[in-house]
Amino acid sequence: MSAETPAAAPGQFTRRRLQFRAWRGTRPFWAGLFVVFGGFLILYFPYAHLHLGHLTMTMGTPGGSSSLIIGVLLIVLGITLWFQQHVRVFAGVASILLALVSIPMSNIGGFIVGFLFSMIGGAMAIAWAPGKQQEPQPPAEAASSEGGAPQAAAVREPYEGAVGEPNDLSGTNPANGANGRHSAG
Repeated sequence: MSAETPAAAPGQFTRRRLQFRAWRGTRPFWAGLFVVFGGFLILYFPYAHLHLGHLTMTMGTPGGSSSLIIGVLLIVLGITLWFQQHVRVFAGVASILLALVSIPMSNIGGFIVGFLFSMIGGAMAIAWAPGKQQEPQPPAEAASSEGGAPQAAAVREPYEGAVGEPNDLSGTNPANGANGRHSAG
């Protein structure tokens, strides 16, 4: 770098991080990450080569092709959760089913770890719900400048029970219809 090289704008990293955070908040990101990681583990173990000194151990099994298919499908489902969040229930159910199928078909589901990550990710995908859009609030200074002083909140009258007596504020008086737990003190 020289003195003439322009530095990145201050806050560039912060701005990108906040953009990623906003993108991540609108989709089942962690569910997709768990499903992708579980699919990778299920895919990896049958094709891994373990080197111990000069000795190479290969985990070649008859379940290698099924591990390949299940692992690739789980990775595709995880990426689908990131970019097509409206199919989250389908992708979640499919990842749970593929994780269950991976137990007998591919090295006990990636030695249980890939199975667990895929199951948890599928359950998270099914349970995820999109957040509600917040309505834009008018600025506080605009509301106070229009009418002068801000409006005071309306004072509510105490609730009167069926008998006409005011509520005793404990919430346990059967006369006012509140059948809650009785307080000990």
